[in-house]
Amino acid sequence: MSAGSNGDGGTRRALARARDGKTLDVAEAAILLRARGDALETLLEHASRVRDAGLAAVGRPGIVTYSRKVFIPLTRLCRDRCGYCTFATAPHKLDSPFMSPDEVLEVARQGAAMGCKEALFTLGDRPEDRWHQAADWLHAHGYDDTLSYVRAMAIRVLEETGLLPHLNPGVMTWRDLQRLKPVSPSMGMMLETTSERLFTEKGQAHYGSPDKDPAVRLRVLEDAGRSNVPFTTGILIGIGETIEDRAESIFAIRRVAKEYGGVQEVIVQNFRAKPDTAMRGMPDADLHELAATIAVARLILGPKIRIQAPPNLIGDEFTMMIRAGIDDWGGVSPLTPDHVNPERPWPQIDDLAARTAAAGFTLRERLTIYPEYVLAGEPWLDPRLREHVAVLADPDTGLAREDAVLRGRPWQEPDGGFQNIQTTGRADLHVAVDSEGRTNDRRDDFDNVYGDWDALRDRLSKDRLPKDRLPKDPLPSGGGSRTGHVDGTVRAALRQAESDPARLTDEQALALLDLAGDPTGAGGDDAGLDELSRIADGLRREAAGDDVTYVVNRNINFTNVCYTGCRFCAFAQRRTDADAYTLSLSEVADRAQEAWEAGATEVCMQGGIHPDLPGTAYFDIARAVKERVPEMHVHAFSPMEVINGASRTNLSIADWLQAAKEAGVDSLPGTAAEILDDDVRWVLTKGKLPTREWVEVITTAHKVGIPTTSTMMYGHVDTHEHWVRHIRLIRTIQEETGGFSEFVLLPFVHHSAPIYLAGIARPGPTARENRAVHALARIMLHGAIRNIQCSWVKLQDDLCRVVLEGGVNDLGGTLMEETISRMAGSENGSYRTISEIAAMVAPTGRPLRQRTTSYGTPSAERLAAAERSDGVCRSVRRTLPLASQA
Repeated sequence: MSAGSNGDGGTRRALARARDGKTLDVAEAAILLRARGDALETLLEHASRVRDAGLAAVGRPGIVTYSRKVFIPLTRLCRDRCGYCTFATAPHKLDSPFMSPDEVLEVARQGAAMGCKEALFTLGDRPEDRWHQAADWLHAHGYDDTLSYVRAMAIRVLEETGLLPHLNPGVMTWRDLQRLKPVSPSMGMMLETTSERLFTEKGQAHYGSPDKDPAVRLRVLEDAGRSNVPFTTGILIGIGETIEDRAESIFAIRRVAKEYGGVQEVIVQNFRAKPDTAMRGMPDADLHELAATIAVARLILGPKIRIQAPPNLIGDEFTMMIRAGIDDWGGVSPLTPDHVNPERPWPQIDDLAARTAAAGFTLRERLTIYPEYVLAGEPWLDPRLREHVAVLADPDTGLAREDAVLRGRPWQEPDGGFQNIQTTGRADLHVAVDSEGRTNDRRDDFDNVYGDWDALRDRLSKDRLPKDRLPKDPLPSGGGSRTGHVDGTVRAALRQAESDPARLTDEQALALLDLAGDPTGAGGDDAGLDELSRIADGLRREAAGDDVTYVVNRNINFTNVCYTGCRFCAFAQRRTDADAYTLSLSEVADRAQEAWEAGATEVCMQGGIHPDLPGTAYFDIARAVKERVPEMHVHAFSPMEVINGASRTNLSIADWLQAAKEAGVDSLPGTAAEILDDDVRWVLTKGKLPTREWVEVITTAHKVGIPTTSTMMYGHVDTHEHWVRHIRLIRTIQEETGGFSEFVLLPFVHHSAPIYLAGIARPGPTARENRAVHALARIMLHGAIRNIQCSWVKLQDDLCRVVLEGGVNDLGGTLMEETISRMAGSENGSYRTISEIAAMVAPTGRPLRQRTTSYGTPSAERLAAAERSDGVCRSVRRTLPLASQA
C-alpha cells in the first residue's frame, strides 16, 4: 500500500507510536515524512495534539504568535554561491556594498511608526572575504569587519528607535556570539540541511558555499546554546535533500535544543524556485510535503519548541499548516518586503489574524525574543537589553504589549563602570566557607543552568574515548605489574624520558601515565611509578635546583555571580542565591592593602562572568589595587575574563590586553584551560571559551608582554590521552612565545561539583594518577617550562610531599582566601601560613624559599613583613575547625 493509507504496515506502526507519545527514530520519521492522504490527516491530528499541549503548558492555549517587524538587508553581498538564492548579488548591481546608517535608521523609524517592534537584520556571510568592494567600504567607514558594522547598527537602532534587533548574519564563531549578544535579544541562522552531499558535490545547492558546511552550521547552533542566546533556526525542504536527510536534520536540531535549551524557534520553509538562479528549473516543494514535514518536526521536537511556517510561502493553506503543528507565523512586515523571497508578499496582518481565527486560534504579537526567554531573563537576556525588552513585553505573559510606545533608549555600559557597584551579598564567604560552609550543595537552577544532563550523558556515552584511540593492551583486572609488550614499551619510555625527555613520543607518554593504572586504581605499577618519579626529580633538580618555592599572595575573587554554566564549578552563583556576593572597588583595594601589610607581593584576582560588569570593570579593578598599593604585583583575569572584557568593549584581544597592562595588570593566570580539547570542554562546561580562543588569548598576552601561568584541571571526564595532548600543546605554545612562568596541575575536586552531583564525572584522579601526571609534566616540559607547581589546596599534605619528590618544585601561594576549591568541597582550608608550608616540606629535606610571582627573591622588607604575619593577614585566620563541604 502507499503512504496515503493508514493500512501500510510501517506507516501504521509509526503513526501508532506517534499517537502514544513514544519517541520516534530516524527511520520512523522518514516513513511519516512520506505520509499523504488519510495517513497525513492522522499525522496532522497527532502533531496538533502535541502542539496544543505545549501551548497549554506555557499558559497560551489557542494562541498562534507572530512578530511585527521591518526587514533590514544590511548587505546583499555574500561569499557563498547557493544555487537557489536571489538575495545575494554582485557589487556592480548595487549602489553601495552596504546600507548606510541613515538608510538603516530610516527603515527602522518608519517601522516604529507603524508599530513594528523587531528589526530583522539579514545579510550575506562575510562578504569582505570575497568582494574587495565590501572590504574597502568597511575600511573606509572605520569597521574591522561586517559583524562590527552589524553590531554598531544594532546599537543605533536600539538607541534611536527602540526596535529590538534580531541578527541573521550567517555563520558566527563563539566569540562573534559574545560580541553580538549584548546588542540583540535573539539571533538566528537556518541550519537548512545536514546533507553533506549538497555541500560537497558539484552542481548541488550548496556547492562552493563555505558557510553551508553542515558541521559548521551545527557548531553555530551549539555555540549559540552555550552562549545562552535565544536562537532561531530551521530547515529548508526541496533543495535536493533526501527524505532521510530531512529527518536527520530535524533530529540534529533536537539534539542541540535538548542539550542547551537555546533553540527558541524552528522554521520549516519550503523551497520556491526563482528565475535567474541555478535551481530555477527545480519544482517547488509540495505544500502537503511541507505539512508532513512540519508535523514530523513537531513530533520529534516536542511541545516546548515553537515551530513556524512563513505565511507568504504557503499559498492559501493556512489551516493545514496550523493543523500540522505550527504555533507561530514568524516575522511579518507591514512595511518592507521579504527580501529573500521578494516575489512573495507578506499577508496583511488583519488577514493573517482572520485566517488564524478560521482555524480556531487567536493571533497574538510577540517580540523577537520568545516569551519563555523574556520571562526567564538571565542568562538569556543581557542586562544592557533588559529595559529595551521590558518596555515592550507584557510582564505576565512575555508577549508584546499592545500599548507599548516605541522610542529609543540608551544602550551603554552600566553607569560609572565599576565605580558605582557596592559590596553586596555574602561578602564574608572567603572566611565563612571555612567556618560555616556553603548554604546548599547546589544552585536552585541546577536542573537547567548547565543544559540538559540526560542529553549530556547520551553524548558522553557515545564519545567516551578519543576518536583516534581504541583500547589496546588492556590493564589487568587487579593490581600489580604488567608483563610482556607493555613492560617493554614502558622500559623504552623510561629510557627516553631520562636520556632525552624532549623527544618523548605521545605513545611513550601514555605508557608512562598508564603506570598509574585505571581510574579505580587497578593495574598500577608502583615500581614503575618509583622509577618515573626518580627520573622526573632528577630533571627537576637540573632545571630548578632543590629549593621548594612559594609566594606570599592573596586571592581576591571579586564576584561569584556567573551564568556561564561551567559544570565543574561549585563557586558560581546566581545574583539571588544565598551565597552570591560582589565586592566593591574599595573592598578589593582594602583586601589588597591588607595583604600588602601581611607581606604579600602578589594579588591574584579572578571572578565570575557577572552580567552587570562592564568590559572596563577589569581595568578599574587593576587600577584600584595599584593606586592603593603601587608595588603589588597584579596577577589577574583568566582568558575567559579577557574574552568577556574584549567582547563587551568591542576591542580586539590585543587592544584589550594592552589597556589592561596600562591599567596595572602585570601577569595573567592561565586558568580556564581545564583540558584543552573541545570534546572534553563541552562536557565540562556549557559556555566557557573554546580551546582556540584560550590559545589566542594566551599567545596574544605573551606578544604584548604579559606573562602568564599555564594550568590543567584533570580527573573528571577526560582520559590519559587528553592529558598528554594538553601538556604537548602547552609546550608548543611555550616554544613559540616563551611566556609561561609555570605549569600548574589542578586535580578535579568533586564533592560539590555539579557534573559529579549529576553522576557524570568521576571523583577526581587517583593518588597514583596524581603522582604520574606531575612527573610526566616535568618530563614533557623539560627545557621549556622551568617550574612545575602542585596545588596544596587540592592535594593533601602527604601527597604534596610525594609529588615534590617526583618533579615538582613549587607549592603556589599562601593564598589567604581560597574560596573556589573550598566551595567545591576541598578539605585543605583556604590559606596556608608560612609555618604550615614549612612543616609540609620539612620531611622532604629540601630548602624552602619565598619567591615573587616571577620567581625572583622578594625584598628584605617584604620578607620581614611576611615573617611577622606568617604569610597570612589576621582577618582571615580561622578560629574554628574547617566546615565540611561534602
